Amino acid sequence: MKILHTADWHLGKRLDRFSRLQEQREVLDELIQIANKEVVDVVLIAGDLFDAFNPSSEAVELLYQSLKRLTNGGKRLVVAIAGNHDSPDRIDAPDPLARECGILFAGYPDVHLASGEICNGIRITKSEPGFLEVQFPQYAYPLRLLLTPYANEYRLKTYLGEQGEEEEELRQMLAHYWLQLANRYCDAEGVNVLMAHLFVMKKGETPPEEPEDEKPILHIGGAQAIYSEHIPNQIQYVALGHLHRYQQIDKQRMPIVYSSSILSYSFAEAGQQKNVILAELQPGKQAQFTPIPLHSGKPLYRKRFESIQKAVSWLQEHQDTWVELTIVSDQYMHADERKQLYQVHDGIVTIIPEVGALETNVPEAKAIDLSQSIEELFVQYFTFKYGSQPNPDILTLFKEIRAEEITE
Repeated sequence: MKILHTADWHLGKRLDRFSRLQEQREVLDELIQIANKEVVDVVLIAGDLFDAFNPSSEAVELLYQSLKRLTNGGKRLVVAIAGNHDSPDRIDAPDPLARECGILFAGYPDVHLASGEICNGIRITKSEPGFLEVQFPQYAYPLRLLLTPYANEYRLKTYLGEQGEEEEELRQMLAHYWLQLANRYCDAEGVNVLMAHLFVMKKGETPPEEPEDEKPILHIGGAQAIYSEHIPNQIQYVALGHLHRYQQIDKQRMPIVYSSSILSYSFAEAGQQKNVILAELQPGKQAQFTPIPLHSGKPLYRKRFESIQKAVSWLQEHQDTWVELTIVSDQYMHADERKQLYQVHDGIVTIIPEVGALETNVPEAKAIDLSQSIEELFVQYFTFKYGSQPNPDILTLFKEIRAEEITE
């Protein structure tokens, strides 16, 4: 059985004032071509289909058109779950109509999809909250899917019927929930897959870096990460969404994979290779998987120059890109210099003037590196203002406020 794993489409996302919708159309065309070329049986989309709870009509249209094309006329199953950027109600809403085309949506962790015919002989043979068993006409064995869309800590505890305040309780609750489903349904007579939109890491290792504009999962800074050891042994492949960089978590167990986002969505992702994952599975055997590079979309560059002319020269040679430009100087930039830069390149997202120490009556004047993250700049400002670094509670509050602003 061939499964194509993708995640973090973020349809409708902008890069500052620039729309990325045309790039998203192009990369989804590429993804559909890969699915057809590889003759995949199932496409799994592990959350963050949209970039906002209320996406634009163009983003919604692009999603539904792309999903329908991915089904190859209803011959291929497509399963999509909600991420932290998605409205779970919006994701769930079209399911009754979408399933007639071969598309299944799961917005909430306790979603219970009805058993029965989907289309073209594809059937849901068993179903309960958070679980599906699907039978395909071309295989004698079924696909078992454990589905865990994103939900905050309160909702997860509510949906899964548990209460508690400690981090370990939530981890153990999810582990117990998944193990119950795996013990009940996931024997070696079928293909067993877990799809989730969560922050997953191997216990004791350095947490993977989260995208800088993501709303933190569960608790700030990944403190409430789910450990790979909590995934049941019966699972053969884990399809994850949330982290935008391709990576495999805990290589000693089954493949636990973040496929990556389909485009680089911030300059912190500049230079990252984006992928979809082709996983091939048989009952009772180790899953084989291959990252397939995506080539659509403009490259992102963070460039730093010490003269306007050097910047102009580079920009002229690197058209059709997105650029974050830092100009280092011992004096402030003039309006005509900014105008000159913008005239030679229409993909400059931001210009950061890095002004060194000027002749001034304040001897301690220093350069401010505006290429740092907003959290780093906040710590520097707080230290300057109050004479000490902010404590963890203040940092947590600042990150929560930032996350809410981004989501809105």
